[in-house]
Amino acid sequence: MMAECFVGIDTSNYTTSVALCSREGEVLANLKRLLPVGEGECGLRQSDAVFAHVRNLPILMQELRPSLEGKRILAVGYSARPRQAEDSYMPCFLAGKAAAESMAAAQGLPLFPFTHQDGHIMAALHSAGRTDLLSEGTPFAAFHVSGGTTEVLLVTPEEDGFSVSLAGKTADLHAGQAIDRVGVMMGLQFPCGREMEALASTFTEKIPTPRVCVKNGDCNLSGLQNLAEKLWRESGDRARVSAYVFAFLGRTLQKMTAALDEAHPALPVIYAGGVMSNRSLQALLGKRKNTYFAEPAFSADNAAGIALLCRNTFLKNS
Repeated sequence: MMAECFVGIDTSNYTTSVALCSREGEVLANLKRLLPVGEGECGLRQSDAVFAHVRNLPILMQELRPSLEGKRILAVGYSARPRQAEDSYMPCFLAGKAAAESMAAAQGLPLFPFTHQDGHIMAALHSAGRTDLLSEGTPFAAFHVSGGTTEVLLVTPEEDGFSVSLAGKTADLHAGQAIDRVGVMMGLQFPCGREMEALASTFTEKIPTPRVCVKNGDCNLSGLQNLAEKLWRESGDRARVSAYVFAFLGRTLQKMTAALDEAHPALPVIYAGGVMSNRSLQALLGKRKNTYFAEPAFSADNAAGIALLCRNTFLKNS
């Protein structure tokens, strides 16, 4: 008897990804290709992102073939839009939609759309070993902190994914945007988070506690870019500036978590999104009890959560 599996596809503004999970919920493959960004640039236009996904998807599907040997696909899932909001739309997700619809149509398979954000939450729960929180009706909180999103979410699992309401957000820059703008300013290659984390780890002096702006659970991060630019002009020290950026973000996320706890005490909190793969942020925020993080491979944009959501939805409806 052939093993049964589920395919997930995600085409964000940063990464093309394809994943495979088993009927038992094991992630069998989590394949990714970053979208190419020119030197000195902080991202891509949507038209360029769609073009890059169209080029990347056949390559990733070819890489997925060995993991599919001896298996039968039961359903296909994909990221249809960034998040659960009426105006949530980005053209880059059309590439993944086309690939998923083509695969499902060719093989007569069920097809399930999800949001990119739901995929992040699911991947984080899986990686952190907290899929027990998926019991329907059991609420928890999730931070989605990335280049395109900085949000605090109240999450309740449902049959076809999650019911999500907003408990906090950025009023201007996203955390990943601030990191990349500062990194590119210092001559680093986009995306800059990993290199800045390595630089920050070499800085041994004490960073003064930054003054951050958090009100009613919302934050402002544009000031971080201005302060980092000033520090770079004064010091020319990449390690110092990188350490300051993560200290500022850590303090901001601490205050947003405190606001969440005040409004909704004792909820489990899962931190998701590429920024949350940073080990210094995890060490700072992990001091809170009932707090969980994904491993780096499941923090940054990936399709594993989409494949797992596809599995869960299929099994609940079969």
